[in-house]
Amino acid sequence: MTDPAAPPPAPDPVGWLNNQPYVLLTLTSLFWAGNIVLARHVGNHVPPITLSCIRWFATFLILLPFAWPHLKRDWPVLRAHLPLMALLSVLGFAYNNAISYWAMQYTEALNALLIQSAGPLFVAVWSLVLFGVRLTGAQLAGIALSLAGVLIIILRGDFSALAGISLNRGDLMFGSSLLAFALYSALLLRRPVTHQLSLISFTTCCGALMLVPFSVWEFSGGATLKFDFLTMATLGYSIIFPSTLAYLFFNRGLALIGPNRAAPFFHLVPVFGSAMAILLLGEQLRRFHLVGYALVLAGVIIASRRGSARA
Repeated sequence: MTDPAAPPPAPDPVGWLNNQPYVLLTLTSLFWAGNIVLARHVGNHVPPITLSCIRWFATFLILLPFAWPHLKRDWPVLRAHLPLMALLSVLGFAYNNAISYWAMQYTEALNALLIQSAGPLFVAVWSLVLFGVRLTGAQLAGIALSLAGVLIIILRGDFSALAGISLNRGDLMFGSSLLAFALYSALLLRRPVTHQLSLISFTTCCGALMLVPFSVWEFSGGATLKFDFLTMATLGYSIIFPSTLAYLFFNRGLALIGPNRAAPFFHLVPVFGSAMAILLLGEQLRRFHLVGYALVLAGVIIASRRGSARA
């Protein structure tokens, strides 16, 4: 029998956050926006494949003490689904991340953010092709609305600027990485039933191991890694925020609401990117920013709300 005089139980912020998909996916977009800006800034300073390899090994080591009991318990399930787990490791960690870092040596952040805007459409296509999951009318309308908001922000309200954007090999590389991550997002629907720490720790370790021979090849071609402040700051940010936290948050958010409802949160990446430019680089807040932010927010709310899900 409960004692009425007993103090109420202490709040559990981690437990609360773990069941808030919209908060989790919003934070994921914030961390990934910072990663794109950072990748462009250090594009010629840190070898991209080595950066990705170190990033995932470090993420695995951070998670391992917490994931170990779950990994021991879930290992038979993971082993039984080894081909799928290897594919998830390639798509979501090894290929996607290394190629996107490499692409930023050859393209501009503007182009990368434009390509990033196609993420929800890529996820929808893979979900349809693989599992026959169609977008609902609300999801399609929300994606279109938020995409319009993204374009307004990136093009500064001038859609004629699209004619002046040219694609290069970096854009194609970044597009292929986004296509791979969209496939990873869709395939997560078929992930084995395990603790989320088992899933993320296994795939980060596997992805890092896959990158080792390519990192060796990178150094054999003359690449060097200088352990200066910029390198250490880059590694610190990329390991903690867009890696450890973002993938935990993304996987959990997607598990809670599904890929088609989670995909519109991709459109928050360029929104946060532009906000960072205003706050950190001194750019001015203009009317087109406000219009774009409003459209993106409205689109994400429409596409991700519970009533937009198809039975």
